[in-house]
Amino acid sequence: MLKSVMCPSAPSQEEELHWLALRLVPGLGARSAARLIERFRTPEAVLRASPSELEAAGVPGAVAQSLASGCAFDEAVDQQHKLRNEGVTLIGFTDPRYPQALRDIFDPPLVLFARGRLELLASVMLGVVGTRRPTPYGLAAAERLGRDLANSGLTIVSGMARGIDTTAHKAALAVGGNTVAVFGCGLDVTYPSENRKLAGEIGERGLLLSEFPMGATAYPQNFPIRNRIISGLSVGVLVVEGAMYSGSAITAKLAMEQGREVFAVPGNITSRGSWGPNLLIKQGARLVQEWTDVVENLPSQIRERLIAEGKNRLLGQASDGQPSLPLAGDSGAMSEVSRWVLDRLQVDAATHLDQLLDNLERGSPSELLAALFELEMLGLVRQLPGKNFVKVW
Repeated sequence: MLKSVMCPSAPSQEEELHWLALRLVPGLGARSAARLIERFRTPEAVLRASPSELEAAGVPGAVAQSLASGCAFDEAVDQQHKLRNEGVTLIGFTDPRYPQALRDIFDPPLVLFARGRLELLASVMLGVVGTRRPTPYGLAAAERLGRDLANSGLTIVSGMARGIDTTAHKAALAVGGNTVAVFGCGLDVTYPSENRKLAGEIGERGLLLSEFPMGATAYPQNFPIRNRIISGLSVGVLVVEGAMYSGSAITAKLAMEQGREVFAVPGNITSRGSWGPNLLIKQGARLVQEWTDVVENLPSQIRERLIAEGKNRLLGQASDGQPSLPLAGDSGAMSEVSRWVLDRLQVDAATHLDQLLDNLERGSPSELLAALFELEMLGLVRQLPGKNFVKVW
């Protein structure tokens, strides 16, 4: 993990040009570039360093010569014009908007190109990935889980590929949730082309991200590189369908290496599309049947944040980022309606929502729904099919 060197604000036009020039130096990898920033502190200082200073920092001779020559500045000027024309924002490695989780991975991108709601970079993200050739079962699972997880307050991150990725993005947007699409090409290149409308919608209501400069083609080798960003941004990765050696399996492997939680939807043992997630479950991934299987296995501080934001959304209030809801098991801090629900629900027998509404003694129906949502997020109540609820032991 590289030690971060934070700059106090977004870069000026001149600083942006130096970030672009450093990004465009041939042969300079992401990890080497981040190490140079750690040592020299700014892109300008890196580009002004002598070849001997750069070689002393571990840069190969040919790359050091390219850096010192400033050969990338002409292309950087052209890139800067394209960013302005396309409404794309450059976020450098030391920019305070750069997500800390991504900064901490082994090979973080030197820069991110972004278009849309930049505030989503600070949200709690979950990667949802899968095959480009899903079965009807896989599409149904991705749609349902994408919708429910977005409703829980998680930002759905995927690669806007055909199949599962596209379904997850659309499911999040359909319920007014947040979604981030990570490209394996420049943000001015839509791949696949049939997702042009979806890309436009995500650019307006969500966020488009890439580490590739404007105009970069969607080469096949770019997508495994892109996948480390999906997992790096996320608190965990959910695999819906995929072959044993598919791109989604690569993303799951990257998530494990980055210390993220891996989740998988089990599938038909006779279907090739289920081999990947089923194998992941055998290897220790969390089996997912419903959205609570994901949320309940997230770190406690993230669950608390989702609970607070969810309650504020239900109440129509803006979140101030300061969770104030009780921790799991802290029934003394719960509302009267929440305590009433816990008293009525049983561990070994389900209670239908209509029965709770008919017998409601305190509060309104909307308060009852809010209480059930809160108790689910706390892991104290589980919803079963058909709007039935049980108390968690």
